Amino acid sequence: MNPQFASTGLAHVWTQGDWVTRSVAIVLLVMSLTTWVIILWKALDQRAQRAQAKGVEGFWHSADFAEGLDKLGPAEGNPFRAVALEGREATRHILHKDAHNGAPPQRQLHDSLDVSDWVERSLRKSVDDHTARAQSGLSVLASVASTAPFVGLFGTVWGIYHALLSIGAAGQVSIDRVAGPIGEALIMTALGLLVAIPAVLGFNALVRGNKGISHQLNRFAHDLHAYFVTGARVSASSTDGKVLPMKKAS
Repeated sequence: MNPQFASTGLAHVWTQGDWVTRSVAIVLLVMSLTTWVIILWKALDQRAQRAQAKGVEGFWHSADFAEGLDKLGPAEGNPFRAVALEGREATRHILHKDAHNGAPPQRQLHDSLDVSDWVERSLRKSVDDHTARAQSGLSVLASVASTAPFVGLFGTVWGIYHALLSIGAAGQVSIDRVAGPIGEALIMTALGLLVAIPAVLGFNALVRGNKGISHQLNRFAHDLHAYFVTGARVSASSTDGKVLPMKKAS
């Protein structure tokens, strides 16, 4: 191997760089690892939620509410099941149905709302909670995408500055003495772009995925609102959440 090439590249930048250069490299490495962890974490969440969304059709073809919940899947991380449960509990509360003994609870200010308004408010709250959770982490991707190129550029400027100081101290100017140090300094800009590009692409892909899931969740919540307000009759003595046979709102 040519010794000239062995003494260049990332390893040479790290070994010959000062604490500023190494700090910039570490910052870019942390940004890159954080980006990929968030992308993989959110992508797996969206994959699971898209699978859970397939249970919505089965929910409406169930004989009762309890069977529909089973078809929506497990409760952990399932926004569709959470919305359905929130709608059921809201309907029970506004109709003053106690799940244990049928006794009406103490009246509160929101009891002045009618069934439609209260159920809509509760469903909207559940949907908004899911939206907030789905967007968590995306701000980090946006920050990495916008700042990583400038962090790399800072490392390049600092590296060029020190390279020019070294060339000036040597008292000799030639293309081989200039190209090597400045080329190594430009590596930091390239690293900044390598960190920023996945963050941009991941951010856009995750935003599109969230929009698709939110659209399905909002449509499900709309159907649940119509079901609970116009079609559901919650049993005051039931403790398992069963309601009358379900019919999807037209």
